[in-house]
Amino acid sequence: MWKQAIEHALQKTRENIERFGDQFPHVSEKGKYLLNDNNEWTDGFWSGILWLCYEYSGDEVFKTAAQKTVESFRNRLGTNQKLDHHDIGFLYSLSSKAQWIIEGNEDAKHLTLQAADVLMSRWRAKGGYIQAWGPEGDPENGGRIIIDCLMNLPLLYWAYEHTGKEEYKEVAVAHADKSRRFLVRGDDSSYHTFYFDQETGEAIRGGTHQGYTDGSTWTRGQAWGIYGFALSYRYTKNPLYLETSKRLAKYFLERLPEDDVVYWDFNVAINSDTKRDSSASAITAAGIIELLTHLEASDPDRNLLEGGMQRSLQGLVKGYSTVGQPAAEGLLDRGSYSVRGGVSPDDYVIWGDYYYLEALVRLDKGIQGYWYERK
Repeated sequence: MWKQAIEHALQKTRENIERFGDQFPHVSEKGKYLLNDNNEWTDGFWSGILWLCYEYSGDEVFKTAAQKTVESFRNRLGTNQKLDHHDIGFLYSLSSKAQWIIEGNEDAKHLTLQAADVLMSRWRAKGGYIQAWGPEGDPENGGRIIIDCLMNLPLLYWAYEHTGKEEYKEVAVAHADKSRRFLVRGDDSSYHTFYFDQETGEAIRGGTHQGYTDGSTWTRGQAWGIYGFALSYRYTKNPLYLETSKRLAKYFLERLPEDDVVYWDFNVAINSDTKRDSSASAITAAGIIELLTHLEASDPDRNLLEGGMQRSLQGLVKGYSTVGQPAAEGLLDRGSYSVRGGVSPDDYVIWGDYYYLEALVRLDKGIQGYWYERK
């Protein structure tokens, strides 16, 4: 089952290289990916797809296209083009860091370290967190963290490994600890965002930007937490991060619907019009594959987690893959960018395509993605 899905992804990506040219896909509208000139937070996912396709197939077409994206990211950093946010890890882990991991390219390594410094500029020492969006002191977002940032922390851990500069790791750990304390709730659900006083760091309240309500559990946020805490465990070996990843994963899997692909929020009313988020299931599948590498064979939750991962990925392949849709540009149907905001609520989303492919190639060939160095 996995091989057929991967071959479909390879063919679709070959076609998309021609379709997209030097631009980057973001989300879709009327069945077509909206393209940009590398100015969105999502553009690293296209680069990551190209590197995964190259590693899996050995086809130079993918390698050449991936290398071109890294040059675009070099230009983006050089001109400081829309980097005033925390998603620097999404952008540079899957582009220049991937090139370093695969090719040992020193220029790519240097670019990735520069990107880590950009992310470090988001650290707010007074509050003790990485600010998600907007400039320092911003009245709305100056004291805000979001759960997505856990997937950006590997860039800082990696920078520490390559430079020995403790501040990279210290910031990543401090932010992971704060996220664990304030974004993860006692019932193992999660807030999307949390607000702090910018001067004192005092906790104010949990909230949402993408979820159904402030107190609901946005499924993609839960997915970011599953994978993000598993990665923090890989880098630090702090057992609290592993425990938290497991708790979040079990909460997610215990709420799978009949076809094993989640709706966009765990608390929204379910009817025939309720939107799915196939990307949340794809992120979770990839995250649980990572989580399983850290569990003993005797771990009491192993069977539940492995079975849930298999169900989720099979659900995506069987019910949401665009196999059999020659005109489709995405790999997965029914991703949602922002149901709450009415932006691409039922469409292709490039991060869903990336995590879906990462999960597939890891299961089939052990290709691990680009969040950390291969040992």
